[in-house]
Amino acid sequence: MRAGTLVLALHLALMALTPAAVMGVDRTVHWLTIRGVIVPGSVVGTGTGAVAADGFPWATTGGLAFVNPGSGTIKFEVSGLALAAGNSIGTTGGLSSVRGTLVCDTDGSLTGNSVLVDTPLVALNAQGKAMFHGNAGAFPPECSEPDLALLIRTAGGTWVAYGAVRRP
Repeated sequence: MRAGTLVLALHLALMALTPAAVMGVDRTVHWLTIRGVIVPGSVVGTGTGAVAADGFPWATTGGLAFVNPGSGTIKFEVSGLALAAGNSIGTTGGLSSVRGTLVCDTDGSLTGNSVLVDTPLVALNAQGKAMFHGNAGAFPPECSEPDLALLIRTAGGTWVAYGAVRRP
């Protein structure tokens, strides 16, 4: 009994000293829904990694996103992405493709600049649905910062939607 207690104590002590990545702790960040741009022209990120919103408000009917900075995996799905103003209101306004962008270190606390990690462009259908699931490669150190944002961007670079209700 005493040896078992000693082994357990030693095991717990070693776990306390082992980095989370080595222990296999899930580093996945989830966004429970995707929402459209509320304030046209608003900016996410800092310095060279700042991204401006599109010039019109956008709406969505939903979506989700998952990012694992440790493995480089990004998954997003957006549904019902449509313009929320202007003469093309309620449509994709001719937008035919989007990409997911992880904005790492949004406040630039590590280097003074945010860093962007992009997915390839994926098709956006006429009902505003697009999805991507793949690997974006090794993420830079800025992606280990707690301030991350997930944006849905156009080929031109402006963002039209964002991941909302982040966990953790």
